[in-house]
Amino acid sequence: MRAGLVQLTASDDPEANLPATEALIRKAAAGGAQLVLTPEVTNIVTSDADRRRALLRLEQDDPTLARLRAVAAELEIWLLIGSLALRTGDPDGRFANRSLLIDAQGAIRARYDKIHMFDVDVSETETWRESAAFRPGDRAVLAPTPWCGLGMTICYDLRFPALHRALAQAGASILTVPAAFTPPTGEAHWEVLLRARAVETGCFVLAPAQCGAHPRADGGAPRRTWGHSLAVAPWGEVLADGREAPGATLVDLDLSQVEAARRRIPALRHDRDFTGP
Repeated sequence: MRAGLVQLTASDDPEANLPATEALIRKAAAGGAQLVLTPEVTNIVTSDADRRRALLRLEQDDPTLARLRAVAAELEIWLLIGSLALRTGDPDGRFANRSLLIDAQGAIRARYDKIHMFDVDVSETETWRESAAFRPGDRAVLAPTPWCGLGMTICYDLRFPALHRALAQAGASILTVPAAFTPPTGEAHWEVLLRARAVETGCFVLAPAQCGAHPRADGGAPRRTWGHSLAVAPWGEVLADGREAPGATLVDLDLSQVEAARRRIPALRHDRDFTGP
C-alpha cells in the first residue's frame, strides 16, 4: 500500500487552514496514496483559551471535519485526520484532542481521544499544560482498514510504550502518531522514540507532523513545531522524512515486513509476569 504523510504549518484560524490542508491531501492522493494522514491539531494551533472558545465546534458541527470527509469520499481514499481540537459536552468546558479515521466513502470509522496530556516544563521559558484545556481520553483504539489493523495514538502518547504494545498485541500492523512536537524535544527525541516504538512492536509507524512557525491572528510570537514527518519500518529503518516545510510525503509499505520482523524477534509473545520493585 502507499501512504501519504501531510505536513502542515497550521495557524490559529481553522477557516484559513482548511484550503492548505485539502490541497496537500489532494496532492498525496494524486501521487497514489491510498491512506493519507494529517498531523495533530489539523484545524487550529493556538494556546489562546478565548480563541478556542470562540472558534471550536462540536464534532457534528465542525466544518473542517465535514469538508475532509467529503474530500475523502471524492478521492476514494482513507484519511486519518491526525487530530482536531473539538468542543465537548464536558461540564468543566474542556475540549477533546481527537483523531478520526475516515473511510473511502467519507464515513467515520474510528475515533480516538488523546490519552496522555502534554503537561511538561520543557525549559525555564517553555511550559505546557494541555490538561488545562483538553480532557484526556481513556480508551485505546484499534481500527480495521482494508489493509491491516491500525492503532491510533497522538503525539505525547509516543512516550508511553505500553499503549503501543497493547495495540500491536491486539492486531495493529500500523501505528499512527500524528504530532505537533516542540523543536527542543523533537530534535532530541522524535526520531529515536518513533524508531523504538516500531522496533518494540514490529509495526510500521506513520507520524505526520506540524512544522515551522505557526501564524497568530494577533501578530504575537508564533508557536514553533519540529516537523520531520516520519515513516518507520517494523525493523526500525526510517523510510521517509518530511523535513522542515509543509508538504506531502509518499511512502510505500510492504506489510509482509510486519510478520517478517515479528518472526525474527517475537517479543510480543514473550511477556512474563513479575513482581514490582
